[in-house]
Amino acid sequence: MDIAEVQTGLDAFVAGEIGTRARVVNLKVSDGHAGLTFLFEVDDGGARRGYVVKLAPRGVRRHGNTDVYRQAPLMRALLAAGVPVPPTPFAFDENPYFDVPFIVMERLPGNVFFVWDPPAEFDRSAAAAEPLWRQCAEALVQVHLFDWRTHLPDWEKPEPLREQITRWERIYQQALDSSWVEEAERTERALLDSMPDGEPVGLFHGDYQPGNLLYANGKLTGIIDWEISGIGAKLLDVGWLMMIADHANWTPVYHPIHPLPPNEIRAIFEAGVGRRHEQIPWYQALAGYRLASIGCLNVKLHRTGKRHDPAWEKIGLGVLPMYRRAQQILAGL
Repeated sequence: MDIAEVQTGLDAFVAGEIGTRARVVNLKVSDGHAGLTFLFEVDDGGARRGYVVKLAPRGVRRHGNTDVYRQAPLMRALLAAGVPVPPTPFAFDENPYFDVPFIVMERLPGNVFFVWDPPAEFDRSAAAAEPLWRQCAEALVQVHLFDWRTHLPDWEKPEPLREQITRWERIYQQALDSSWVEEAERTERALLDSMPDGEPVGLFHGDYQPGNLLYANGKLTGIIDWEISGIGAKLLDVGWLMMIADHANWTPVYHPIHPLPPNEIRAIFEAGVGRRHEQIPWYQALAGYRLASIGCLNVKLHRTGKRHDPAWEKIGLGVLPMYRRAQQILAGL
């Protein structure tokens, strides 16, 4: 959907839902969202308020990350429970403004800390970066403790843990390098052979790391980008954050800026939730397998010209290290 079409739809939306005197200004594409997320402001007689609109893709079955509308009840339930997420005042399934479902959230202050290459506004020193990682680990406790059975009992059925492993087979099989497929298969077998029971079951974000958190003046202001969230083995999130922070997954060419040690992230998390989870290292291994498998596909899409994204050339350097690090962790369990 091009920006002119979005402008037209938002003009009608604002006139119909906010007021005929209100105007859409400063519309722009949000980085990293494949043209489906846009930032804009509403000028209502001199006062301006920032918003984010997320649109569903056209011609795609509504499921998981393509079902934008399902995010609205989640975001509203999280906000009501005190989790720092953007308010979502508007959500539409069928509507007169666009030919797809969409949601509109209030824009929170700050910017994401993209851990491999933070925006220029961020100080890259350890003294400045490490507190951002710490706040990220601390905020994860709130997500983990969210009572989905009370607040979202009918939102989604829990996903079996085995499916969190096997669903990536069709993804990693698309790798251009056969050695990547071989390591993926080894890692998958090791995960299946050592799979825990999947408890505790609850809400997971799916890509929980500082690049999906907003910070303003060194303080966390919100957790965003819940597209791949779901109900299932919720230790996935702490494992994912530990995997992102683990230098063994990365190369000198491309690596996170001053992460906390994975064991420190685990300690912060376990202190916050009030119990020890012996299976957390297994979830760190699962996270490495997931990201490496995603890399198998995205590197192919970039190199074949189907989706231009040079960052995946750098992330791709970590595909084999991620698989091998996951195997190393599993061998030590």
